[in-house]
Amino acid sequence: MANDDPKSDDRTTSSGIPLAASYSERPADREGVGEPGRFPYTRGLYSEMYRKRLWTMRQYAGYADAEESNRRYHFLLEQGISGLSVAFDLPTQIGYDSDRSMARGEVGRVGVAIDSIDDMRRLLADIPLDRVTTSMTINATAPILLALYLAVAEEQGVPWEKVGGTVQNDILKEYAARGTHIYPPRPSLKLVTDIMEFCADRVPRWNTISVSGYHMREAGCTAVQEVAFTLANGLCYLEAAVERGLDIDDFAPRVSFFFNAHNHFLEEVAKFRAARRLWAELVRERFAPNNERSCWLRFHTQTAGSTLTAQQPDNNIVRVAIQALAAVCGGTQSLHTNSRDEALGLPTEESARVALRTQQILARESGIADVADPLGGAWAIEALTDEIAARARAYIDRIDDLGGALPAIERGFQQQEIADAAYQFQRDVESGEATVVGVNAHTLETEPPVELLHIDEASEARQIERLREFREHRDAERAAAAAAELAAAAREDRNLMPAILNCVRASVTLGEISDQLRSVYGEYEEAG
Repeated sequence: MANDDPKSDDRTTSSGIPLAASYSERPADREGVGEPGRFPYTRGLYSEMYRKRLWTMRQYAGYADAEESNRRYHFLLEQGISGLSVAFDLPTQIGYDSDRSMARGEVGRVGVAIDSIDDMRRLLADIPLDRVTTSMTINATAPILLALYLAVAEEQGVPWEKVGGTVQNDILKEYAARGTHIYPPRPSLKLVTDIMEFCADRVPRWNTISVSGYHMREAGCTAVQEVAFTLANGLCYLEAAVERGLDIDDFAPRVSFFFNAHNHFLEEVAKFRAARRLWAELVRERFAPNNERSCWLRFHTQTAGSTLTAQQPDNNIVRVAIQALAAVCGGTQSLHTNSRDEALGLPTEESARVALRTQQILARESGIADVADPLGGAWAIEALTDEIAARARAYIDRIDDLGGALPAIERGFQQQEIADAAYQFQRDVESGEATVVGVNAHTLETEPPVELLHIDEASEARQIERLREFREHRDAERAAAAAAELAAAAREDRNLMPAILNCVRASVTLGEISDQLRSVYGEYEEAG
């Protein structure tokens, strides 16, 4: 049978790393491979990994209003997830209340609309915040959403010392790849550090930042670039916290990371191992911590939404299973598996259940959770781990030469590198050099219909009416005084978390808090 694969005999990974037809070097003899649970943690953070405790199974979810999302959370908890992961709608992400003209048509579309403490109460209704950890994918408005979460925990009688979870709070990648920023980079970095400082003292179980390579990979960067740009951003956050006066060991153990699990299985396994090793080495070199946990790269993984196809969507189940397998073999601490229909819309309950079952089958039936670093020592994996680590370090050196991650972003370095990589991949798909099954190979003339999740068109109107009633029944003078105090704290360069908490307790809305900060910091306008 003729070979219909258009690729040449010269094979490379997504990062352009040449792949030999086979590998014969003994990698176990190499320096740096080590043992699981020992520096530089190439083979995992723990000696027995998942034999002691499985990864946290999260499913990213949120749509329409707080009640609808709360129902989905309870459904997922009943299906066996071990942690919540909240998706917020676009207006919430960029600091607009649902009744703003800029929010029209976007309320509740790509996540849940959260305008006020009343919305957060309904979102978390009957969810025990001392037993369920929550990951909130939010950045520009991260201080506000964290304050709302903590205020609701107070109302539930849960001490902050028992509240566990993560707020993404990674604003740098918004300028590099995603765009849901509000303020200019430097005041935004100040807000990130406010959260780190506040939680180090008051909310010790909270992961104050999840440094994200996921969104840069979704925007088109390679595996090497994902590691390099993510770790460079992480170094910037550590430097900012140390400059604030924090001791590295007081906050670094609560820094976490968020990576993409893409299609090239071997490269992805090696990528996670390389990132863990390189971060440990960089933190030790630059900050000399006394606590070994300050060198740990703990990470959440989500399978790659950008690889999912609208054509033949059931194929996405296979893609997600391979990507999830790579994440687990790479030693992830938590995992979200995308649903088969996400190239077409938000997932249905059935699709979300299949995605979760994918994780549960990997955990309970595949055997990969029985051995720490199950692919460690494989010649190809070790060769790729070394190469990714070396190439990522070279990128970080280039970023250092530009003054660090923030000045490099201000000059557009990361943005251009990501754009170039995305353009090259698209050219490869169009030429057939890169195969996407169902898109440029093994296509169907007609696609069968797919059942999609329907979002009630009336939910936006209900959310706006609920917000109107909320404002009508609050103590307007108390709200105005709290908002004014927030603006004063911003002008005086104080840590803003106490003032933001005061605002949410006084029923100031998310959009009103954001507007107070806009009045002090201004808004970021990206250069052409």
